[in-house]
Amino acid sequence: MDTSLNIENIVFDLGGVLIDWNPRYLFQKIFPSTAEMEYFLQHVATAEWNAEQDAGRSLQEGTAWLVERFPAYEQAIRAYYDRWEEMLGGEIKASLAIFYRLKAMHTYRLFALTNWSAETFIIARQRFAFLQDFDGIVVSGEEKTRKPFPDIYQRLIQRFRILPERSLFIDDVLENVEGARQAGFHTILFVSPEALAEQLKAMGILEG
Repeated sequence: MDTSLNIENIVFDLGGVLIDWNPRYLFQKIFPSTAEMEYFLQHVATAEWNAEQDAGRSLQEGTAWLVERFPAYEQAIRAYYDRWEEMLGGEIKASLAIFYRLKAMHTYRLFALTNWSAETFIIARQRFAFLQDFDGIVVSGEEKTRKPFPDIYQRLIQRFRILPERSLFIDDVLENVEGARQAGFHTILFVSPEALAEQLKAMGILEG
């Protein structure tokens, strides 16, 4: 990687990068078999459906919409947000250690850009104290749009006066990384905390 980059800002995704979130933590308690759980998550309460709540649709509206289409799964559908906190596995400690190494350097502004329902993000703010340590957070559900759509990157840029060419964006979803790249950011596709640390060292952001 280019070690001459003049990076001033580092933007983190949250779920999958700093926070372990997985609906299977909940639904393995609800369904008697893995096959039934996977069918539900792939064909009923899909990632695409959840993304609409991340983009601003209310949990009540999203739940009602899905129950109407899959009434046989009503109990499990309602559990999705009624028991949403059970999907949280906690902080990804090795990633969080990188975050605090960067913060301790006092060199970079640290931001979060997350696809997250505004209603459930209230729970996340209460549960994860480290969220207070960002210089700013943009939450898709509050913005009524989401990654990888261009407008959410522009809101981050404009709200915090970010120069994307001097900013690094980290996300575990390829399409979100591509959206950031198109908005002018340097990018890293997150695959593990260990790989992230090595990439940051290669960019001259972290010391070896």
